[in-house]
Amino acid sequence: MKLTDEVIIPVPRIKVWEALNDAELLRQCIPGCEEIVKKSDTEMEAKVTVKLGPVKASFKGAVTLSDLDPPNGYRISGEGKSMMGGAIGGANVRLEDVPEGTKLIYDVDAQVTGKIASLAQRFIEPTAKQLSAQFFESFARLAVNEPG
Repeated sequence: MKLTDEVIIPVPRIKVWEALNDAELLRQCIPGCEEIVKKSDTEMEAKVTVKLGPVKASFKGAVTLSDLDPPNGYRISGEGKSMMGGAIGGANVRLEDVPEGTKLIYDVDAQVTGKIASLAQRFIEPTAKQLSAQFFESFARLAVNEPG
């Protein structure tokens, strides 16, 4: 599954970059995220619960930042496992200056595997789009209100 979208955040690019690297802010933005533990500047562990139609699954996994190009973007990759299957994917995130502040462009690629994929296949893409929209709406709101 692939998703591409963009959002305008009315703050300077450096502030958006800092927010993208703030584990606590990310935890607040990720729908269903129970915790994020920052292991290093490029590695985190996360626990997220997601509802895919009739199926609810808790994923625990690793998140890695790569291809860092501050303050222009990075690749964020993750792999999570649950009792019903797994999820693997990532997103290329790019930041561009625009008159209104910063344009955040993202290209997501993700796969769900195992029992959860077969039980909730028709719900995966619509749910992913909804969760992505919720994340970036929250992210834009919190990035604007971050001190700095």
